[in-house]
Amino acid sequence: MEGNQGRRGLSKYIHSTRRWHALAAAFRLTALLAAPIAGNYRLSRLVHRAPRQFPRLTVFPNRCAKRWRLLLCRCLILLGIGVISLGMPAAAAAAGGSSSDVSGALSPGQTDATDHHPAAGSESDHGAAGETGHGEGHGESHGSGHGHENLGTQLPLWSCIPFACMLLSIALFPLAAPEIWHHHFGKISAFWAALLGIPFLVAFKGVALYEILHIILADYVPFIILLWSLYTVSGGILLRGRLRGTPVVNTVILVIGSALASWMGTTGAAMLLIRPFLRANNYRKNRTFMVVFFIFLVANVGGSLTPLGDPPLFLGFLHGVTFFWTFKIMPHMLLMAAVLLVIYFCLDTYHYRKEGIEAPDSGEVSEPLKLEGLHNFIFLAGIVGAVLMSGIVDWGHWNTFGVHRAVQDWVRDGLLILMGILSLVTTSITLREDNDFTWFPIVEVAYLFIGIFITMIPCLLILKAGSEGALAFIIEAVQEPYHYFWITGALSSFLDNAPTYLTFFNTALGGFYAGMSEAEAVKLLMSENAIYLQAISAGAVFFGACSYIGNAPNFMVRSIAEEAGTPMPSFFGYIIKYTLIFMVPAFVLVTLVFF
Repeated sequence: MEGNQGRRGLSKYIHSTRRWHALAAAFRLTALLAAPIAGNYRLSRLVHRAPRQFPRLTVFPNRCAKRWRLLLCRCLILLGIGVISLGMPAAAAAAGGSSSDVSGALSPGQTDATDHHPAAGSESDHGAAGETGHGEGHGESHGSGHGHENLGTQLPLWSCIPFACMLLSIALFPLAAPEIWHHHFGKISAFWAALLGIPFLVAFKGVALYEILHIILADYVPFIILLWSLYTVSGGILLRGRLRGTPVVNTVILVIGSALASWMGTTGAAMLLIRPFLRANNYRKNRTFMVVFFIFLVANVGGSLTPLGDPPLFLGFLHGVTFFWTFKIMPHMLLMAAVLLVIYFCLDTYHYRKEGIEAPDSGEVSEPLKLEGLHNFIFLAGIVGAVLMSGIVDWGHWNTFGVHRAVQDWVRDGLLILMGILSLVTTSITLREDNDFTWFPIVEVAYLFIGIFITMIPCLLILKAGSEGALAFIIEAVQEPYHYFWITGALSSFLDNAPTYLTFFNTALGGFYAGMSEAEAVKLLMSENAIYLQAISAGAVFFGACSYIGNAPNFMVRSIAEEAGTPMPSFFGYIIKYTLIFMVPAFVLVTLVFF
């Protein structure tokens, strides 16, 4: 009896403690959000004293440093919003129209007739591209097809500064202030989104609101739904038994993943194999390069053979490129994959011998391998089928807050959510725990990519403006196949590779077949000038491996690997130590051989 009373008392204490800490966390979050903006130093001191009562919530150990951070944060907010708010209307006026001129354009709930008749070069009515890089589900092309195509001609190049600062934050904060970044990366992402969004709305009003709603509803929402569904379903598939991560075994896993990527998408293949790959090598000392080459091959290069593999190829499919035409870049893909696999095998063999670590004992190694949660493969097939369906059927459009999205895109998103929920319901919690499944990686991606999507709006609009935008010097410089390969690829490394692909796809159509219908022009481009389409396709897919934000699964793989205890390079460290050393020479070889 006393034991039961003791346990009940302990249970009450634990629940009350949890409630107390939850209340303290809510108070602290509110204060941290309010203090930098309001400049309330009394509130700041109160927040600083809170950790004495709630030691688990300690973030900033030094009061002076905290005050300086608050002051710097407030100054940056006021300075950034002030400068951009003053500059954007001036830029709009200099372009031939004031902000008031464009404010009469579409506002949420109002649409122009051009919404139903996309301009040449806009995406087809089918909308969403299957699996996205950072912008899946492009219901409409950015800056075209909705009556706002002139906005990109008015934006100055410096309107891309918040996007650059967002990338710098991802690159530098984890190095300079890892604790702050770990606890506040969502707020930092929101800060840069607000720094762009508020002046953008002030300067361009209804048009700006439309563009923000468009990128959220047509790009970000499908993007994060697809990632969440694939992450959830793949997290319910567990490979039991001890798989020994030798150079040969690891190379075979990379080959299998690269082959799967073209048929189930780079995101699906990466989410399915990354955990078994990490567990197979958990006894190895040097694992960082393994994950990087996993990103190179499984999360990018492997998805270049079918429209299901990567979103740019799916966009080409929507615009008339036949489903199996992409097999024409198989030689390019095989060369890239062969070069990277040989380099990986040599590196892995060198480190394997140098480490001199004994592999797991024979008792564990001999444990038979078996897959659990096999029913989740049905849900994976459902996800792939839903993505393919959204590009084949045409059920009309649905107006949401003034943004036109295809009905089949909404149906696809609903099916993806359903697949994820069914996986959660039908898969045991124990299996997910054994699979080291947590929600942190997808939460991190969701928080960071909303900031990336919003801040890159000016970049995409300027790019879509073509020769009339601030990046006209780049568009007009593209003449030869290798130009298309490198410029499409370089922009795809940091921007959304889907609209980048579409921009140069249309540039090639306009350059060779001006005045011809798209259906006829695409057929001729696939036959008479196939080398240009090959260059655009290969550049958009291959160069996605050049940075963590080049393709959606890159960041997910990095986050899962870090959570599993594998150290990963910083944003610039990834580019300098791996992209420039391994990927760029491979790109040069592909250029010399094919372009």
